[in-house]
Amino acid sequence: MTETTHHCNGITLVAETFGDPADPAVLLVHGACASMLWWEDALCRRIAAAGRYVIRYDQRDTGRSTSFPAGEPGYGLRDLAADAVALLDALGIEQAHVVGRSMSGGVVLVLGVDHPDRVRSLTLVSTTTGELPMGSADFPPDPDPGDPAAVVAYLVEAFRAYAGGSPHFDADATRALATADVARTRDLRATLVNHFAMDFAGPRGGGWSDLRVPTLVVQGELDPVFPPAHGEALRDEIPGARLVVLPGSGHDVLEPTWDRFVAELVEHTS
Repeated sequence: MTETTHHCNGITLVAETFGDPADPAVLLVHGACASMLWWEDALCRRIAAAGRYVIRYDQRDTGRSTSFPAGEPGYGLRDLAADAVALLDALGIEQAHVVGRSMSGGVVLVLGVDHPDRVRSLTLVSTTTGELPMGSADFPPDPDPGDPAAVVAYLVEAFRAYAGGSPHFDADATRALATADVARTRDLRATLVNHFAMDFAGPRGGGWSDLRVPTLVVQGELDPVFPPAHGEALRDEIPGARLVVLPGSGHDVLEPTWDRFVAELVEHTS
């Protein structure tokens, strides 16, 4: 498990791998404003122990990857998808099972429709077709990005809100992860705003109904942002998709649900 830096698609991406490169590759793509750390080390190790080569990485404007001026990202979902393809190229991986969480459901949609030759399967976690109204949660006010401690406190409360009242939410574990994330982030101001300011144009080749790769949809029972109806809409829109609802889970895949999540992911990627 070692961080590596890759110069691809005109930018720098920082990635980390777990497991045996000879095993089937699983590429983890996190959502808005989240670095690769939010695919927790222990979760990645657990997936790798099941016989998968796990790749996580910092997308643009997160962690140690390339940062753009705050409020002026100059890129969109298609660029993030192209980054994923370029990273696979850099790692010498022809095809991967791709897992996209939250906002990155849109990123992996572009991958699945416009780059199907690089995708063995898709797993969509806590995301949406975009057709249903979002739910609501009591999010904290935006922090001062110049105050790292305030950003950590904000992240803890934001993830508490995302948990949707889940009994699995662990404030201490979230604070430790947020502290590590903030400490390695190039530009907190850009991280907090740029994924919301980018171009959200989808695939050139179609939409959800045009996916032709095996697709697993994972939704949290208590997700306050994209409740289970969003997962049902994805299942119904994507040919052959299967839906799994994680009991007691909110927007994030919290540790007490890892056994179920990993088992479902391993079965799906077999």
